[in-house]
Amino acid sequence: MAKVKVIVCADDFAQSAAIDAAILDLIQRGVLTATSCMTLSPTWAKSATQLSPEIRAKADIGLHLDFTQFSRTLRLSHPVLVLRSLLGLLDQHAVRANIQQQLNAFEQATGTAPDYVDGHLHVHQLPVIRDELLAEMQQRYGKLSASARPWLRISSPPADSGLKARMIHWLGAKSLQTASLQAGFRVSPCLLGVYDFEGDAADYQAHWLTWARQLKQYIAPTPHNLPPVLMCHPAMPFDKADESDPIALARIIEWQVMQSPDFSTWLSKADIKPVKGSH
Repeated sequence: MAKVKVIVCADDFAQSAAIDAAILDLIQRGVLTATSCMTLSPTWAKSATQLSPEIRAKADIGLHLDFTQFSRTLRLSHPVLVLRSLLGLLDQHAVRANIQQQLNAFEQATGTAPDYVDGHLHVHQLPVIRDELLAEMQQRYGKLSASARPWLRISSPPADSGLKARMIHWLGAKSLQTASLQAGFRVSPCLLGVYDFEGDAADYQAHWLTWARQLKQYIAPTPHNLPPVLMCHPAMPFDKADESDPIALARIIEWQVMQSPDFSTWLSKADIKPVKGSH
């Protein structure tokens, strides 16, 4: 049986040392094939030095567009950001400036464009933000060949993934997908990995069984699309946890499951092959 390809993507690189350590280890193990970077984090410059040529050969390194955590020009709570974007009340100039700051920080630290772009809390799909993002990407990367341009992660979970997943989709997945393809950017049209961050290791393993089933049911992508993305949020258990992180415990559980040799064996037996989107 042919293996099902999937981009396994860890969010929030540069948010903390515990997150960085887990992500880098899982990339080395071949479990992760992408990670999304928070380039306005105070630790980004230090974190970026760990993205060695070896790491970049194994995984795509992307921009995790942020408007709610480390953003400087425009920082809002997620509910307020969503509401203002849906009502068309976001300042376009402030949005564009924030996007420029984050892309500049990525390019300055790595010497390259990001391999892809997604959003912290999926904000890259919101009205106004998605328009300004695509305009800025077109200006920076529009002259590159289609295969050399950054791809975009579309947060569109399968229909049977629950209410949270459907709400993520409704906040702009289809609109961003359509606009991205029209602008000549490749997309990953399906997102797995959405859950409530509750439960223990057995519960997280059960989620992976569900995602594996959904992967097997997924229709092969068109030439303009990439494989599906399965997002995760692992972190190593450090002595001092980030008390402000609402999913700190879930991160450690994800790490404990994914770093196990049994997990890599299961991936292979389940005919699932983690791949880079840029390939």
